[in-house]
Amino acid sequence: MKIYTKKGDAGGTELLGGVKVSKADQRIRTYGVFDELNAVLGLTLAETAMPDPLSVQLIRIQSDLFRAGTELATPEGKKLLAKAVTEAETQALEQEIDAMEAELPPLKNFILPGGVRTAGLLHLARTICRRAERELAALNADTAVRPELLQYINRLSDYLFVAARWVNHRQGGKEEIWKS
Repeated sequence: MKIYTKKGDAGGTELLGGVKVSKADQRIRTYGVFDELNAVLGLTLAETAMPDPLSVQLIRIQSDLFRAGTELATPEGKKLLAKAVTEAETQALEQEIDAMEAELPPLKNFILPGGVRTAGLLHLARTICRRAERELAALNADTAVRPELLQYINRLSDYLFVAARWVNHRQGGKEEIWKS
């Protein structure tokens, strides 16, 4: 299979099922940010100092993001080619957040993103996740998005924030308190 098709040379692309849209279409913008988030998680996973069980969780999340992207690339009325992200995936994130928070000192102030490199990458992923959530909300304003997908992406940004704190805690990274 060739990687290039030349079909998008004029600024258009196809959704799954052959529906043609502009590359500026909100649906394309949305799953593009999901893809960007997935890529930065891949970069985060390339870190050699990845504490367990974080790598297993991040690989599962990457798969969830691929499934979400497939859903977003599927026009209304077409059959979904992958299992949809459900409430079960959101609940898994909540359980993982709770487990990590149980090891952390309570958060009493805003903190600046940073610390050890892995935590910094997780903070970067969190900011991209927030953008993915904004794009998804914009898409939802025009085209109904399943509430489970909106909930998942919202919870994922919470997970990434807590994961960054957890990595800093585990690896001796400093949490800088924001001073206004």
